[in-house]
Amino acid sequence: MKLAIMQPYFLPYIGYYQLISAVDLFIVYDNVKYVKKGWINRNRMLVNGKDALFSLPLKKDSDALDIRDRELAADFDRAKLLNQWQGAYRTAPFFKQTFPLLEEIVGFQDPNLFRYLFNSLQMTCEHLGLKTSFKISSEVPIDHSLKFQDRVLALCEAEGTQKYINAIGGLELYDANAFSARGIEFRALRARPFPYQQFGQPHVPYLSIVDLLMFNSVSKLGEIIAENYDLVQQNV
Repeated sequence: MKLAIMQPYFLPYIGYYQLISAVDLFIVYDNVKYVKKGWINRNRMLVNGKDALFSLPLKKDSDALDIRDRELAADFDRAKLLNQWQGAYRTAPFFKQTFPLLEEIVGFQDPNLFRYLFNSLQMTCEHLGLKTSFKISSEVPIDHSLKFQDRVLALCEAEGTQKYINAIGGLELYDANAFSARGIEFRALRARPFPYQQFGQPHVPYLSIVDLLMFNSVSKLGEIIAENYDLVQQNV
């Protein structure tokens, strides 16, 4: 059984969906600290040939809270966010196929940040045809006071994992020997470059999945998600 574990992000880049596609079970962290100015509630889109941020506004609260304890701002203007995307992409080739999905995602009414992000993740995966199973980290019976690698190992063992796949950015954060000692193979997923047309201008890489959906068919993205990556070992 292949497992990956990540915190939720708002409409993340394609590598996140490749990680989901590469495993049998994807655990989403809800009981980890919210990271301010990270990518949990924001991402990048294309505006006039350059990258620009879009974000979910949050209710002011302690930075020490877990993701599941944060809420969207009461004055979150859903129409404003949709208008940002519409203004940037209304002439993109797959705007009509993509915008209804975004309307449904943004229109989700639960103010809880984790549930809002989890819903957007599930809806996007359904749109892309990904069949991977999901679990929420706090629902897995382990000692949740464990930190970092120890928590990951506990989750792997609780789910009977034979192969753990991590995002490439965390490759050096883990000790592959600690996994192999427990009968678990460790790999990291490295996405290959995927340049595509963006209004005929120089390609801006690593934008939100929103950008990829606007310029590529779902079938094309399905191919890229399933095949356009490598699973690497440490020190490779």
